[in-house]
Amino acid sequence: MSEYRTKKAVALQYNRDQQYAPKVSAKGKGLVASTIIERAKKNNIPLLEDVTLVELLSDLNINETIPEELYQAVAEVFSFIYRIDQSIQADKKD
Repeated sequence: MSEYRTKKAVALQYNRDQQYAPKVSAKGKGLVASTIIERAKKNNIPLLEDVTLVELLSDLNINETIPEELYQAVAEVFSFIYRIDQSIQADKKD
């Protein structure tokens, strides 16, 4: 089976001033998933591979807010991103 047929990706968006919870901003599998991943890399957006979370999030529609059951898992993703951002900022100061 081709890599494009098995790969899945979900992009989340969150603006704490405008939203009460993150929402799905893009999702896809195969070539669409690869495109999402490549665009994220091109725009220096952190990536986290979590097959289980992607499976759960891929059941949601685009622009759908994540359900409360996924808050903890998604909070861990945002914590990961925050740590990366902090590390990048520290490197820039050095």
